[in-house]
Amino acid sequence: MARIKQAIESGVYADGDQLPAERQLAITFGTARSTIRKVLDQLAEKNLVVRRVGSGTFVSYAGPIHQGMEDIADLVSPLQLIETRFAIEPYMTRLAAIHATGSDLDTFEDVLRRIEAAEDDPTLFTQLDSEFHLDLARCSRNPLIVRMYQQVNMVRLHAQWNRMKQLILSKEKTRAYNQQHRALYEALRHRDVQGAVDQITRHLEQARQDLIGAESG
Repeated sequence: MARIKQAIESGVYADGDQLPAERQLAITFGTARSTIRKVLDQLAEKNLVVRRVGSGTFVSYAGPIHQGMEDIADLVSPLQLIETRFAIEPYMTRLAAIHATGSDLDTFEDVLRRIEAAEDDPTLFTQLDSEFHLDLARCSRNPLIVRMYQQVNMVRLHAQWNRMKQLILSKEKTRAYNQQHRALYEALRHRDVQGAVDQITRHLEQARQDLIGAESG
C-alpha cells in the first residue's frame, strides 16, 4: 500500500484523477490483482480514494502537492515560464505520441472540445488550457513528468499570467491556439511523433512571441 499511497500524497495521482485499472496497477507495482484490490479498499477506508462501481477508482486527496511553489511562482516571469515549458513539453509530447492509450486520447479529445467551446471566455480558456497540457503530460505515461507539469501549471495560473491573459487572449488568439491544439491532437491520434513535436514547438513559440508583444506593447 505504501507505494500507491506515496504516489497519491506526492501528487503523481492528483485529486480527482482516475487511477489505472487494477490489472495495470498490478503490473506497475509488480504484485497480484487481489493485493491491489485490498490496497485500494484500505485507501478508500483512509479517504484517499473513492471507488465507484462501474466507473473505477478516483483520488480524493487534495494535499499540499505544491508546497513551497507559491514563492517560486512569485519569482518566475511569464517568459521564464515559457522557457521552462520549452525544456519539458517537446519531449513530453514525443512520449505521449508513443505511449498514449486510446482512453488517454479520448480524455484528451474531451478537454479539447471543451477548450474549443471556451473561445469567448479568457478565464475559462486559461483553466482548460492548463488542463489540456496536463492531460498531454499524462499521455506520456511518465509519473515524474506529470508531477513536474502539475508544478508548471501552478505557475501558469499565477497572478502574473492572469494579468497577461487580458492583453493576449483575444477571440482571434484563442481560435489560433485552438487550431494548434487540434493539430496536436490529430498528430497524437495518428502516432505522428515528429509531427506532434513540431506542433507543440510551434505552439510554444507562438505563445512566446505573443508574450513578447504584450510586454513591449
